Order: sequence, then C-alpha cells, then structure tokens
Amino acid sequence: MKIKTRMIGFDLDGTLLTTEKELTKRTKDAMERAIAQGIELLPATGRTLCGIPREVLEFPGIRYALTANGGRIVEVKTGKTILERLVMPDTARKVLTILEKYDTMCELYYDGQGYALEEKLASIEQYLPEAPMARYVKATRKGVSDLWKLFEEENRAMDKLQGLFVNYEDKLDAIEELREVPGIEVTGALNNNIEVNAAGVNKGAALVELGARMGIAREEIMAFGDGANDIHLMREVGSGVAMSNAIEAVKEAADYIAGSNDEDGVAEFLETYVLDRKS
Repeated sequence: MKIKTRMIGFDLDGTLLTTEKELTKRTKDAMERAIAQGIELLPATGRTLCGIPREVLEFPGIRYALTANGGRIVEVKTGKTILERLVMPDTARKVLTILEKYDTMCELYYDGQGYALEEKLASIEQYLPEAPMARYVKATRKGVSDLWKLFEEENRAMDKLQGLFVNYEDKLDAIEELREVPGIEVTGALNNNIEVNAAGVNKGAALVELGARMGIAREEIMAFGDGANDIHLMREVGSGVAMSNAIEAVKEAADYIAGSNDEDGVAEFLETYVLDRKS
C-alpha cells in the first residue's frame, strides 16, 4: 500500500548521506522520481546552510532547506529566509559560558555560517575522530582567533550554538547545567555533541509549519531521520521513518523503519511505499 505523501523532509548525516557523506545514484534516482511525482522534497537538518552539500542544495526541484534543527528555513535559489526562530544574545551568552567550562569545540552560527576557534579546527580530530565528519566540519566552518570577540561584535540573535565534547561525561554534566537556562531547546545529532536552539524549535514543528504555509496537511508530510534531533521530527509529521541505524529513541518515535543509510534505506523505502511504479 502506498502512503499518500506531498512533502518529504530528510535528515542528512546518517540518513540521506552514507557514512562517507555521499549521495548514491539510487537515492538520487528516487529523489528525481519523487519530485517528478509532485512531492516537495527538502533537507531537514541540524546543519546550517553553509554545511549542506551543494549536490543537495542544487538538486533540481529542491526549493527549500530546513536548517539549524528548524531554527531557519531558507529558499535555496534566492537565499531568502522563510522562517526563523533564533537564540537571543543574552541567552546565548549563558549557553556559551557553560559550554566553555568543558573540553569542547564551541561553535556559533550566524546567518547560516558556523564559526569556531582556529586552534580547535586545527585539531578537529580530537573532537571528531571519524574522518568524513571531521572533513565536513573543517571545510564548512570559518575559523576565528577569539570566539567571544566575535560574539560581542555581532551582538545579535543567532541560528544556534554547538559544543563538541572530548569527554562524554562532560557532555552529560553540561546538559544538566543547561537545563537551568530558560528559553532554549537542547538536542544533538552525534554521541558527543550538544546543539542549542531557541525554546520550541525542532525539525518537526518547522516542517509542519512550512507545510501549512504551502497548503500541505501534517498527515501528508513524511520525514526520515536517525539522531536525537530527529525525535520530534518523527512525532510531528504524518509519517515518521527511522533508519535502521537510528538510535532507539528515534525508532520508538517513528511510524516506520527503513534500511540503513549505507544500504540506500531512504531510496528503498520511497520505491516501496511512495513512488508510482515505473512505466
């Protein structure tokens, strides 16, 4: 039985992209068929705009990008912001103060661009031992000599903050401290990261809001994901699809389970449950 679908949001890391951060031919073919079928496709990612692969952003038929866990939705062709829910400066100051107490690589994101200390980026392997993810971060962040100086000079709301931790116990301690900060949403896509957005921001709520603006009902929206920042995504949309490599909390929140990101799980699910048969 086919699932009636008019919009599909897909997480990138661990979902649409392979472990090597590649978009396979089978996945691209399935995306092309979905777009030809009239389905609105868009990335729904924790990445900011600068971190989305050009191959995805420039994919024919993709018009929007849901970035920063729903903190910002952008029209990809024009760069116009469709929706934004930002972290206010006073709140960001409290978050950054907590994150910097630990052995972390802290990142600030303004207007879709991520910033981190140059010295931390130079030793990125301490924070991201997996080479594909380390290469991605190093290639998409701008290094600065003083993160606090950048913060004070900008003195405005930001997309989100992130901390990459060397020690998992430090991450847990930081989460406990962040629970005392009002006005934020704390999540993460990796085992060793914390992502901080404005309160109420999540991929699912943002995707449903975009759908409503386009006349697409929640029940007609599908989403794919694997990490902790995809839990709300699974719960909010009409059809939540967790990858087989997803964490258990995502699988529990999902309506369906697809194959893994390294086995064309998204493409296989679309071929079976969404796409019309090839003529």
